[in-house]
Amino acid sequence: MDKKNLSIKNLLLGKPLKSNELGKEKLNRIWGVPIMASDAVSSVAYAIEEILMVLVPVLGMVSINYLGIVTMPIIFLLLVLAFSYSQIIDHYPNGGGAYIVSSENIGKKTSLVAASALIIDYIMTVAVSLSSATSAFLAAFPQIAEYRVIIALLCLCFITIINLRGISESSKVFGIPTYGFIIIMGIMILTGLTKIIFGKLPPINYGNMDFPTQGNTDFFLSFLLLKAFSSGCSALTGIEAVSNAVPSFKEPSQRTAKDVLYILVGIIVFIFGGSVLLAVNLRVVPVTGSTIISQMGAAVFGNGILFYILQFATSFILLLAANTAYNGLPTLLAILAEDRYLPMQFSQRGTKLSFSNGIMFIFGAAGFLLIVFNADTHHMIPLYSVGVFLSFTLSQVGMVIKWRKIKGQGWKHKCFINSFGAVMTFIGMIIVLWTKFTGGAWMLIIAIPMLTLIMSKIKKHYDLIAEQLKVDDFVDHYHKSKSLDKNLCIVLVNSMSRSLLKSLNYANSLTSNVIALHVSTDSDRTEYLKEKWEDFEIDIPLEVLDAPYRDIIPPLEAYIEKEESKLKPGQDISVVIIKFIEIHWYDNILHNQTTYFIQRKLSNYRNVATIIVPYLYKVK
Repeated sequence: MDKKNLSIKNLLLGKPLKSNELGKEKLNRIWGVPIMASDAVSSVAYAIEEILMVLVPVLGMVSINYLGIVTMPIIFLLLVLAFSYSQIIDHYPNGGGAYIVSSENIGKKTSLVAASALIIDYIMTVAVSLSSATSAFLAAFPQIAEYRVIIALLCLCFITIINLRGISESSKVFGIPTYGFIIIMGIMILTGLTKIIFGKLPPINYGNMDFPTQGNTDFFLSFLLLKAFSSGCSALTGIEAVSNAVPSFKEPSQRTAKDVLYILVGIIVFIFGGSVLLAVNLRVVPVTGSTIISQMGAAVFGNGILFYILQFATSFILLLAANTAYNGLPTLLAILAEDRYLPMQFSQRGTKLSFSNGIMFIFGAAGFLLIVFNADTHHMIPLYSVGVFLSFTLSQVGMVIKWRKIKGQGWKHKCFINSFGAVMTFIGMIIVLWTKFTGGAWMLIIAIPMLTLIMSKIKKHYDLIAEQLKVDDFVDHYHKSKSLDKNLCIVLVNSMSRSLLKSLNYANSLTSNVIALHVSTDSDRTEYLKEKWEDFEIDIPLEVLDAPYRDIIPPLEAYIEKEESKLKPGQDISVVIIKFIEIHWYDNILHNQTTYFIQRKLSNYRNVATIIVPYLYKVK
């Protein structure tokens, strides 16, 4: 076994996958449902509790009478969003959800607002979910409460490593427990409602517990119900993940994604609606030391094995809720990187064909929040769900504009549904922001514009460099070699650009024996390069090496070793590499540091000299 297979990286992540194995890594319906459902289903698990925790301290037992009034609009809004996102999947097969819809139909600046809101909400989903899971764990082991942050970070590491191992492996690891939670919740709901129908399940008796009485004014009651609605809207988070990650599904990806979306919505409606019916009939209210679900489970199952399975499954689903973000956000980051709004590294796939840089971004950002907020769910909840409602609204408005542009069969009723959804999600966003503003939601008013501004600056940087690298008059700037020296000079080629011209001209000044070498990690980009090479009639031969694992170093080293073995005494190989000279220190983040790694590897060869050709772009 070679050193590569013995590396820590391969021990952690498993055997690397070739680029042509991407199809095997995509999600089918069976595994797509639990991967995309973990966030939404876990939100349902505590949405009822969030609603009652708002109502009960003020209204007492009367709160149960209002539970249906609060939850019905949430379920209706869920159905409207499901319709909208199914249409988005139809029209935008490359994923991106609200960002792509806004970009095409509203404008680039608005699309960046949608993207910023989604990025923040995905990160908050991970941090809140892991904090909730940690709290559930510490409830059983309070003696180690001082290690709250460490436990949360360990959970974060576990989920990150599993996702770095690829979609197929993570779907199986996280899919089975999610299905387990769905099944045990289904058993509890059906068993409980059946017992209620036959009069064998009386309401829960709270004895002489003291509850408040109902408020006096209609205005106060209306405000309270709106606040409860905003808390219950946590059940809607995660519904947008399917449209963001369409490319992650098996072909036909759009059909598979829509099926997963419909199944997901059906599961949410069943669990959420069924739990509400059960809660209303059991007259359940939050009490210290026991969750709503655990109370309903105890009432339905007693203290039998099913009750403990329910408790275990509930705790585990809170941990797995973070996993939805690991599938939706990296794809969104990759799309933003392709559009040059984020560092290009986010568009590159790792050894297991996942967008590993996006996964590591989630790890870093969520880890930062867990440390700053001490892994306390209460401190982070006010920042939660505001961003997703903003993205909901923008996607709905974008689809309304699209229907009015393209029209087509049935466009009027589709436009009406999206218009209605846009109004509802906008009202929901205002309610959520209003009720959570003083608790910390005000920070989002600063964070979203800041992130939007950063992405705009990144785009401006890439556009500036692209303009300076553009090649229109290649022949006028290319100088053929006049040297007769037969020492081999290899010019590493990434793409057709002015920086390449500089490298080729320099190589021609050294020797007449020049080879242009391109290591291919993307077949489409390689074909485009070959076409341009022929169009410009470059007299230097272009050789292409395939890098099936997207790591350019191994095939490059193999090529160098082969050429070095051909050398005669006194001959050497020069390898010319272009290097961008960044104007600002932070520009380094936006460019791959491949030059450094290549130079370091090639320094081990006796007869190879690495020549760095600097390219300094101009600041306008």
